[in-house]
Amino acid sequence: MRVCRPFIRSLSALAIAALVRSAGAASNGVARLEPQDHHREAARQFARMLPVSHLLQKPLDDTISAQAWTNYLAALDYDRSYFRQADIEALLPWRERLDDALREGDLTFPFEVFALFKERMTERCDVVEKLLDAGFDFGANESYTWKRKDAPWPADAAAQDELWRLRIKNEYLGYEVARSFDASNRVVKSASQSPAATATNGTASALAHTNAPAAEGIAPTNGVPSLTPEEFVRKRYRQLQIVIADSDAEWVLQRFLSSVAAAYDPHTAYMAPAAMEDFNIDMNLSLGGIGAVLEPEDGAAKVREIVPGGPAARDTRDIRLREGDKIIGVGQDKAPIEDVLHLPLTQTVRKIRGKKGTRVVLQVSGAGDITRLVDLVRDDVKLEEQAATGHVARVAFTGGVTRAFGVIRLPAFYGSMTQNARDPLFRSCTRDVAGILTAMNDEIEGLALDLRGNGGGSLREAVDLTGRFIRLGPVVQVREIGRIHVLPDRDPAVTFRKPLVVLVNRISASASEIVAAALQDYGRAVIVGDSRTHGKGSVQTIMPLGSDTRWGSLKVTCANYYRISGGSTQLRGVEADLVLPSPLEYLDIGEDKLPNAMPWTQVPPADFRPVYDLKPLLPALVSNCQQRLATDARYANHLRTVEHVRAVSQRTTLPLERNARLQQFAAERALRQAELEEEDGGEPAAPGKAADDSDPVLDAALRVLADLADMQQGVSIQPGSDQPVEVQEWLRRIFTP
Repeated sequence: MRVCRPFIRSLSALAIAALVRSAGAASNGVARLEPQDHHREAARQFARMLPVSHLLQKPLDDTISAQAWTNYLAALDYDRSYFRQADIEALLPWRERLDDALREGDLTFPFEVFALFKERMTERCDVVEKLLDAGFDFGANESYTWKRKDAPWPADAAAQDELWRLRIKNEYLGYEVARSFDASNRVVKSASQSPAATATNGTASALAHTNAPAAEGIAPTNGVPSLTPEEFVRKRYRQLQIVIADSDAEWVLQRFLSSVAAAYDPHTAYMAPAAMEDFNIDMNLSLGGIGAVLEPEDGAAKVREIVPGGPAARDTRDIRLREGDKIIGVGQDKAPIEDVLHLPLTQTVRKIRGKKGTRVVLQVSGAGDITRLVDLVRDDVKLEEQAATGHVARVAFTGGVTRAFGVIRLPAFYGSMTQNARDPLFRSCTRDVAGILTAMNDEIEGLALDLRGNGGGSLREAVDLTGRFIRLGPVVQVREIGRIHVLPDRDPAVTFRKPLVVLVNRISASASEIVAAALQDYGRAVIVGDSRTHGKGSVQTIMPLGSDTRWGSLKVTCANYYRISGGSTQLRGVEADLVLPSPLEYLDIGEDKLPNAMPWTQVPPADFRPVYDLKPLLPALVSNCQQRLATDARYANHLRTVEHVRAVSQRTTLPLERNARLQQFAAERALRQAELEEEDGGEPAAPGKAADDSDPVLDAALRVLADLADMQQGVSIQPGSDQPVEVQEWLRRIFTP
């Protein structure tokens, strides 16, 4: 069969070419992209290096080819609306042959498919014009299914036209409803606001204080988008067509080779030379301009994390950027919004970044496909706002009893690369946390270490910080190709011996998961929060494909993190001992939500000795907490917000009847406002609540900590002599072959 593949590939290429010609390529004079010689050599080098460099050591075979085929089609047509079923059937002969084509430097498939995609887009843009000219009936009881990742491709042109009629009707109505809703709200608010109250908005634009769905090319005038619904939709698709028409051969190569790389795992990717130029932003495309970490999803730039201390994190408005949002358009100050759908993430990053002090406007799609504009002034991430902070929380209990507990918030695992603590620029989150603990240690009964929203950082700091809560021992295991090694805490000094809870959520990742897992395995802490953490237990490295810089580089997964108990933090993350869900619990956030994520695996456990057995205490801790929360009105409000997010995230259709859409939009806005009031503090804590913190999850966690302190009689680690001989014996057992 193998000897016939070149012939079969030729037939496949002819079939695709025929489809392109039938779509109008021969008549419209559109120039087709062709790969250059160095692109073909990059493909050969990529095919050689990927299977031997990846941690899984999977061969580049028909199975990988089939997944890559699926990935590439999804990368171009993520919601299955441009290609038709006949197109997909014509591409099927390539499904298990891309591995051989790559080894030969044959890039026929990606370039022919991209040519077909451009033609289908031209067809659809023509249909959009006709639909807008004809108008829509918004009195009809219709709905639009906006989640189409797994939907079938349209059976024929007629089915595709009907799909696009509903799609464009939805975009038109969504824009019109939000625009009219916000315009009417502004009239009501302006009648009740004094000039002084209005002035408190500072320099933020009027547009920034609306929640209207943004559109490419919206030029705000007194806060009201200037485009009509027809202009909004037309401009959107014309700009999208321009973006695709302007794509070059390197864009196609990066999209295709990254689709192949993603068949191994979602964090492995091909990086074209232009992408490498942008990879100096914290190794994960964290944006210095707005303070966010992005990842590609469904043709958009998805916000994976808000960086503490950045402009997005400092924004407190109701339209602020949030984890899970998708950026689909970018504008510079008052200039028209540019469509960034289908753009490589690096190009979107370039549009968002800019000179400090300048304004960028983001078109953002949130839960339920509701869109809005978010304007931010570019600025540096403020290091002092990433630093650990702490305070003593005084919790009131029935009978007038008040108890004191420490709360330390750690937004990131920061640390200087240098080991010289005398360097004036030396920073260490471990040292900062230790200082906070020393200052409050005599006053508190226990500690809540808050790692919610902490996306990770320095591995060394994660190991050192864990060591502040145990005498000594292994903290994390790292498996590379061919070996496993243990990273230990070698310092027997313990900064804090009292009861400990660790708060986490779905964004707590990487170094946060290492710390939470180690403290859980040692029996040192109770983990509280979302059902599990993010689940990214893999490590990536960058490898150039060869001596020619035009070939680009390979970002490849080279290692996995493992708990000292043997299980990986990959995919499963760290499961909470006591679940107090946040709204993030039901968003598409986490490794388990990514396509083709690496599986959970395990290695032999490390040699360690737990300091306490917390498992017998957990049933009582959970039961006591549930009884308290059953009558807690503030926590009930919190759960209503969580349930609302769950319902919105699971909704797959939107009404296309005007009154129904207006009612839905108004309800969404009211619930969103309630959520924001909760996040911003809401009403003062009621009697019996934590007097200095209005976070209902933290308040509940502090009461769990009180129960834990009672059960452990205030001490988690018994004081003991830390004899040097004990350290030497442990090191000998760990490191002797």
